[in-house]
Amino acid sequence: MNGKNNIAIGFLTMGFFMTYGFLLIYLRDFAPGKEEWVNTYSIGKHFETRLAHVHGNLFAFLNIVIGYLLLHFQSKLNNTKAISWLALTGLLMPIGILTEVYFGFPPALVLIGAIAMTTSVIWLGIAFFKMKNVNN
Repeated sequence: MNGKNNIAIGFLTMGFFMTYGFLLIYLRDFAPGKEEWVNTYSIGKHFETRLAHVHGNLFAFLNIVIGYLLLHFQSKLNNTKAISWLALTGLLMPIGILTEVYFGFPPALVLIGAIAMTTSVIWLGIAFFKMKNVNN
């Protein structure tokens, strides 16, 4: 893992959660019973699905950026493979939110994904601080 998969999976994940956003728009504006959806828009399952949509796109974008940086600076950074895997594991967070809402799963995936993404971002920041020379 050198970042390429982060970029590819990041774009695919972003496409999925963007498409999921269209479903949310349909449910809010066009579906039968849309009034009920609107009335409970900021609580419960409706709120959770919006969290999944937003975090899915954010974490997908982070994977694209992290992947690009890992590819561009791979010879100058340490632990690129671990950072790459952690960023990809971070995608479990929005997926975990959806599995909670639709299947009643426990929030384990949410926690694992959130911790993994946070760790990858901090680790990459530290790796850049430790990087010796950007110009060569």
